[in-house]
Amino acid sequence: MGSGGVLDQLRVPVVQAPMAGGPSTPALAAAVSEAGGLGFLAAGYRTAAAVHDDIVAVRAATDRPFGVNVFVPTPDRVDRSLLAGYVERVRREAVTYRCATGDAVWGDDGWEEKLATLVVERPPVVSVAFGCPGAEVIGRLHGAGIEVWVTVTEPAEAEAATAAGADALVAQGIEAGAHRGAFSDVDGVGEIGLLTLLRLVARVTDLPLIASGGLCDGAGVAAVLVGGARAAQLGTAFLDTPEAGTSAPHRAALRGGRRTLLTRAFSGRRARGIVNGFLARNTALAPAAYPHVVGLTAPLRSAARERDDPEMLNLWAGQTLCGRRSGTGEGGICGARWSGCEVLCVLRARGGRVARCCAIRGRAAVGLRGALRSADAWRPHTGPALTLGLFHQPPVATPIGRPSAVSKRRSPSAVRRISYSPSWCRLW
Repeated sequence: MGSGGVLDQLRVPVVQAPMAGGPSTPALAAAVSEAGGLGFLAAGYRTAAAVHDDIVAVRAATDRPFGVNVFVPTPDRVDRSLLAGYVERVRREAVTYRCATGDAVWGDDGWEEKLATLVVERPPVVSVAFGCPGAEVIGRLHGAGIEVWVTVTEPAEAEAATAAGADALVAQGIEAGAHRGAFSDVDGVGEIGLLTLLRLVARVTDLPLIASGGLCDGAGVAAVLVGGARAAQLGTAFLDTPEAGTSAPHRAALRGGRRTLLTRAFSGRRARGIVNGFLARNTALAPAAYPHVVGLTAPLRSAARERDDPEMLNLWAGQTLCGRRSGTGEGGICGARWSGCEVLCVLRARGGRVARCCAIRGRAAVGLRGALRSADAWRPHTGPALTLGLFHQPPVATPIGRPSAVSKRRSPSAVRRISYSPSWCRLW
């Protein structure tokens, strides 16, 4: 696989995050791809036959690239005593809620069947979470002409994915909504902020990076592009679009102004969701038992959707939800029921405000005036020569808010003598 691949075909560097459990739909994936980004289908919790139908539906709606996300099976290493105690706790909740509970059992989510479907259907990209497939599996997908992206949350995971033959890495910061894509579900592992994670991962691999976590507007996209990512992956930003399959109570919660927390209460694996009654009552006691707890709580969550009750639902959302501004005015995009295409247009408009942010390539200062506005500027200076001005000197205020002249000396130290004022360096 080439170093650019599908990313080079995008008109805008925005990837729609795969959101399993309902929000991801063929209509949403097609809308994002048609708008110039990369739409994604979520194969998690779906049968191989349903995934096949989804792929067919996307191809009927667009001829642009798209991707499919699958979950790597996790080992069945659950503490049975802790799980048994949590099963009893959830059953008491279910009695109060007047519904049943499901079976708390392990499963591989139809891994082999889905792999077989993907090899036959050949979507341009397959991304994985919860681990890294072996080199044999990645080679099998490569043999079908499929790029393989691996979700990583630590530099060590990035090294392992690179060694296995991955084509790109989805760097998932702790700000991200929904499940942590870490290779192991251990507290304290894979809990690094996105910008820091990008820099750490870039030290151990040359693979293209897709930044994921807390990105909800053009300024956020601009920040991760300058930070070294080739594209930004957004999920929460698309949850309230008409094409998404997000439930009504989940949509309402997105506008409710509540904070988010990591929890295992709904699935037995760390995931970021909006705080509600079930999360608050059960997070402290929920064991690391995925996918056992997914099956256990499935009937409660289904009943809550039917009753439009947000207090018993997994309301996955990223941290930037807390800074959301509703509507189409200045600010973010979450909470406004725009289409997937309109979301991308807004992201481009917001990102275009990065008017005077300055990057250094080689020995020249290059202004990113067209950043996030034109097709070329969506891929700003991704070569190995890219460095960022380190701004070692204290900020120097300039009367018109523009960067002072960069020294014409050609030594590396000249790059570090850029002075700036907050008025032009800030990402609006």
